This record gives sequence, structure tokens and C-alpha cells, in this order.
Amino acid sequence: MAAVPGPQTLAAFEAAKGFMPVREGLALYAAAAEAAALGLPLLEVGSYCGRSTLLLADAARAAGTVAVTVDHHRGSEEQQPGWEYHDPEVVDPEVGLMDTLPAFRRTLHAAGLEEHVIAVVGRSPQVARVWAGEVGLVFVDGGHTDEHATGDYEGWAPKVAEGGLLVIHDVFPDPADGGQAPYRIHQRALASGAFTEVSATDSLRVLRRTGPGS
Repeated sequence: MAAVPGPQTLAAFEAAKGFMPVREGLALYAAAAEAAALGLPLLEVGSYCGRSTLLLADAARAAGTVAVTVDHHRGSEEQQPGWEYHDPEVVDPEVGLMDTLPAFRRTLHAAGLEEHVIAVVGRSPQVARVWAGEVGLVFVDGGHTDEHATGDYEGWAPKVAEGGLLVIHDVFPDPADGGQAPYRIHQRALASGAFTEVSATDSLRVLRRTGPGS
């Protein structure tokens, strides 16, 4: 039976700002709990206000490891002013730019999970270049342009340990359902021979490293 988060974490997840549905959240948690058994960090690219981070942090806490988040906290393309997912509540009035870091920290604090998360504030490709170790899980949920999705994949997929998991959000095979950049990196991962898909829950895909490369 797949692992599930505790009631407190699930309630915090449902209350947090963000876009991930519960079904996908439960699938992410199950993947995180499985990958955490490797004893390596669980890494998330794209945290927004911490909704999905709660699940990784809870799984990391249970396994005695840590969740690492990578986000510049200035919002992705579709979250900028004038776009569909813009939220004026997370705009810093002093500089006039989005800043989701305060909301992210409040989310973790309210759930009692701060100490199980290392939050790296920076751009994914830059952080990946200086990250030397392996990770048990990479969850790609950052920018949805080809440039950003490809950068996230190329930066972080090689760091998934043998038997570890690569999780990609917003994978839509039909262009009518959503943007195609996450779908393209999903297809690239499968074609590489390095990853094998183990589950699909709505737009969330979970792949296991079963070979070398990326």
C-alpha cells in the first residue's frame, strides 16, 4: 500500500497557496516516501508558496533525510502580472516584483516542517552546476517554457541516484490540455533509456532511474 501523509500535513497542503490537486499530491507523497528510503535528499525545482514542499518535507522527516527546494521565488512566466495565475498578494510592494519566499516560509512554519527543508534561493541551472551529490528524488515543477523545463531536466536528471525517482508535473500529451514543455522532457527521459515510468496520476509522472545517462 502506498504511503500517505498524516492528517496534519494533508490539511496544511490543502490550505496552502498553490495549484497541485490532492490526487497528484498523494502520488507525489508516495513517490517521495519511497525515494526517501535511499537516505538521500529529496529535491524540488519550483516551490512557489510551499504547497508541494510540505509533502516532500513530511516524507523526508519520516525517513530521517531532508528536502531541498530550488526556486528564485520571483514566479514563473504564467504567474506574472496580467497572466492567468498571477496573485497580487505575493508581490513585494517595495520592489514591485513577485516574492513568494515569505509565503513559502510561513507555509512550512505553520506545518512544523521548517527544520526538514533546506531552501535554496536561486535559478535552477546555476544551482545544479554547483550541486555535487546525488539525490533520491527530483521533482520538476518549475518554469513551463522549453528553455526552463529543459534546463531543469539537464541540470538535475543526471543527479538522480540509481533506483531514485524523477517526478515531472504538468505532463499533458494533448496540447489542448496544457503546455508541452514538461511533456517533451518526459518523452526525452523515456527515450534516454535511463528512466522507466512507474506511475502516472493525472498530469504527474513518476520515473525510476534504471540505467546510466539522462
